[in-house]
Order: sequence, then C-alpha cells, then structure tokens
Amino acid sequence: MTTLTTKHQPALDAAIDALHGRTFFAAFPENPSPEIYGADADARGRAYFEQQRGQHFTELLQAEPEAWVGQEETPYEQAALGIKYPFFSPETLISRAQTAFTAWRKLRPAERAALLTESLEGMKERFFDIAYATMHTTGQAYMMSFQASGPHAADRALEAIAAGYEEQTRFPEETTWEKPMGKYNLTLLKSWRAVPKGVALVIGCATFPTWNSVPGMFASLVTGNPVIIKPHPKAVLPIAIVVAEVQKVLAEHGLDPNICQLAVDADDRLITKDLAESPAVKLIDYTGGNQFGEYVEGLKGKTVFTEKTGVNSIILDSCPDLDKVAQNLAFSVSLYSGQMCTAPQNFFIPETGLKVGEEQVPYEEVVARLSNAVSGLAQNPKAAPHIFGAIQSSATHERVQQLALNGGRSILAHGPVDNPTFRNARTCSPSIQELDASQVEQFSQELFGPIMLIIKTKDTQESIRLAAQLAREHGAISCGAYTTDEAIKEQIMDEMSLAGTPVSFNLTGSIYVNQNAGFSDFHVTGGNPAGNASFTNPEFVIKRFTWVGFREPVG
Repeated sequence: MTTLTTKHQPALDAAIDALHGRTFFAAFPENPSPEIYGADADARGRAYFEQQRGQHFTELLQAEPEAWVGQEETPYEQAALGIKYPFFSPETLISRAQTAFTAWRKLRPAERAALLTESLEGMKERFFDIAYATMHTTGQAYMMSFQASGPHAADRALEAIAAGYEEQTRFPEETTWEKPMGKYNLTLLKSWRAVPKGVALVIGCATFPTWNSVPGMFASLVTGNPVIIKPHPKAVLPIAIVVAEVQKVLAEHGLDPNICQLAVDADDRLITKDLAESPAVKLIDYTGGNQFGEYVEGLKGKTVFTEKTGVNSIILDSCPDLDKVAQNLAFSVSLYSGQMCTAPQNFFIPETGLKVGEEQVPYEEVVARLSNAVSGLAQNPKAAPHIFGAIQSSATHERVQQLALNGGRSILAHGPVDNPTFRNARTCSPSIQELDASQVEQFSQELFGPIMLIIKTKDTQESIRLAAQLAREHGAISCGAYTTDEAIKEQIMDEMSLAGTPVSFNLTGSIYVNQNAGFSDFHVTGGNPAGNASFTNPEFVIKRFTWVGFREPVG
C-alpha cells in the first residue's frame, strides 16, 4: 500500500492545489485522439459495447446473484440492449456493505485516496467502452458521451477524492496538549479520528449516469463509507464499468470488493426505496426529479445530497453582436436536445427589444434571430446529429410533441433531426413558444427536453425580478445574462447570488452556459430548491464523517 500512496500523492497534491486555485486543471485529457489513448482505442470500445449486447455483465466481483436482470435500450435504434446484470436483494447488499465497512474505515485516508485514484487509472483505460455504453443508453452524441462520462467524470471523481482526503488530514492525528497550572503543567495526549457515518447509497439518473454519480460515490468512499450504487434502470452499463474497476483494485489489494457494490432493479421489483429507507443507510446522493428528490430529503436519520430539477433562465438586455449571441444560445438549447440540468429554458426579452451596439433591435427581430439560429442548427446535416444526439426517454419525446401552453404563441414547431447513421434514432428539434411575463404559472416549472420559452417582459428590471423569483421558489442550476451595462450586470449578480444561482455573462463562441468545469465551477450551489448540495465544496465531503476525539493524561 505504501508504494500505491507514493505513486498517487503527486496527483492528489496537484488536485488539491487546483481546488484552491480554481484555475484550469484536467487530470484526464478530454480529446479522444489516437495519440493520447492509442490508435485502436475507439475500435476496441465499439467492439466491447457490441460484445456486451445480449450478454450477462460478468465483470462485477459480487458473488451469488439471485437473478440476472436488465431493462436498457438504445435511443439510437429504439431497441433493447439485452444486457443482464446480477440482481441482489436490498438485504443482501446492505449486509455485505456492513461486513465490508470495518476494514475500509480502518484504512488511513491516504490509503483510501490512493486506492481510489488507482481505480481512476483503470477507468481511463475504459473511456471508450464507457463512451459507447453512455451513447447507447442516454442518447448523448459520441463526443459528449466520451467527454462527459469519461475524462470529465474522472476529473469530478478525483476532485471528490482530493477534497475528502484534504478534509480528513486537515487536523493532526494526535498532539501533546499542555496547560500551565502554576507549579506544574497539566499534560494530556489527545488524538482524533475522522469516523465515517456508514453505508452510503448513490441514486443515479438516466441522462448522465457517471458524471452525476461519481462525485458522491467517490466522496463517500474516500471518507471511509461503503457505497451501494443504484443506477437508473435504463442507464446501467456506464457506471457498471466504473464500479467494476473500483472492485478490481480493491480485490487486488486484499480488500472486500463489496466496499463498492452495484445494485439494479429487477423487472418486478424496484429496490431504491427499500435501500433508501433502511436504517443502515446513513448517506444518500440523489440526482433526478423533484418529487422523488423531496421524498429522499424527507427521510429521517439520513445525510442527503440532492440535485433535482431547476428552471434555468437567460436574461437578455444588451450586447455588441446579436448574431453571435443567438448562435451561442441556439447551441445551448440544442446540445443533447436540452436534456441537461444546466440547459436554459426561459429566455427573458424586453418588449422594447435589445440594444445591440448603438442600435435598438426590435423585440420581434430578436425573437426571429433566435428562432432562425435554432432551426438552422437543427437543419444542418453535418452538425446536427453530433449536437442533438437522441432523446433518452420516450416520455421526454412525447412531452415535447404534446406541449400546449395556455395562451402561448408557437414560434417554432419541433421536428425530427435527421441522423444518417441511425435512421431509427429518437430525435426532436426544439419547440419554441412565446409567453407573456404575466403567465408565470406556465413557465415556472422545468419542461425537460428541447423546449425553449420566450418570455416577453416590460423591461430588463422585470426580467431580473422574474429570473430571481423562479430560482428562489422553484430552483435554478444555471443562468445566462447578456448586458453591456455594468450597473445591470452588478444587479444581476446581486439578485441571482441571493437566489443561489451562478450566472454566466456574455458568452459567445465555444463556451456555453451548460458547461461546468471540474476543480473550478461548483455544480449546483445548494442555495435554492434545485438541490441541497454542491460538488465539490468542503461541505460535500465533511458531512460524510465526524471528528471524534480521545484524550488521556501523560505519565
């Protein structure tokens, strides 16, 4: 183990420095080039995925399954993958986690951090396996599947490992405490232990099965808690590969692989609530919809970290170049067909239009330019398939098709996005609807998927008021704003910060409101109803263990 801790200490030190500096840092290259990952890496990843179809997933080191189950289908073919995973009852999973707990919690933080960092090296060798697994479970396009579920997820995992390691080593393990008492000193030997809370549960989502799951997974593991990973039944394979790599490293170093377990639903038995409600489960990480998220937050005796849904806004006030703004926003709405928790939904535009340079562009022209940018992207035969991907769930597809807002005006109707490689892909271009600012009830909930709402406001002040109100009352994970007025910019920063919402100002070119960078951007703030946690800030790890002290007289 000493060799392993020595091997990975430089990576941990660099990650901790990045956490403090918040500048660009990426431990895992995001470019899937042959020079970095090998000339045949992509072909091997594609072949691996094809070989898994219709087979049992046998990489997990979890013995004696009670059944083999699987429900995944590829949105690109709208066909079942046929992959089966080992099923275990909640009682078995929890019992095995409790058994594994003792040895895991007794390792030093540096040892746990080194083992977990080693597993990320194994994950790195599987980035292309994970990419094709993600693509054909979530509907993400290939490049996003590679980056988000591979390098970016691994960076977020390392971020959690580094944060957890730092917080557990912040204080000395022991010290000699002396208090002068006049003719003598009172001397005590004091020591402290960072004590993990117990069995942890990670509940994954269908759209980002690794990126959203690994922060909580590795934060709990590095702080000494055994983890049960419960993915969405429609997106298991990507995170199953990650769990397999963790188990492999554990077993190679003589540890119980049940320290990290995969838990899947059977067709006739959903196990998430059974796991979540078990008194043995002390920590829960959850990504998904509000209704189940509020149920998880309401469970007693648990420490819970949630990322739920939010209503994300764009505030348009003024800009130097409207076409560049429109192109940027069209991409943000279209990326992965709007199936991102950071995707913008509500676009607040003053009825007087926007100041563009020295010109006042009328409202209708602003709306038309936004609409044209979106439709142009959807109809671009070369770019569209790689931007839009496919719709993960048929329910999302139906929601867009059936969208009917009371009192709304249709600006742009949805339509299919042609994908020449996958002719049967479930696709949908954005639907753009216009609403008046008075119709708050129509735009105060998240409409997941490629749906864009234009909200006509009296002025920028009303736009700011509504965006902040929605964030406070219903939650928001991102916000974009365009203004050349420093006073307006400061006002937006002030109002949205009070609403617990980060703001991206004046983005054009190749940076988008959807994107969050590991080691720099805090994802979700925990400051509004969209979620109660933020990865990765110190609270994301320190709530997973407690400091317990011991003392005795010296001599």
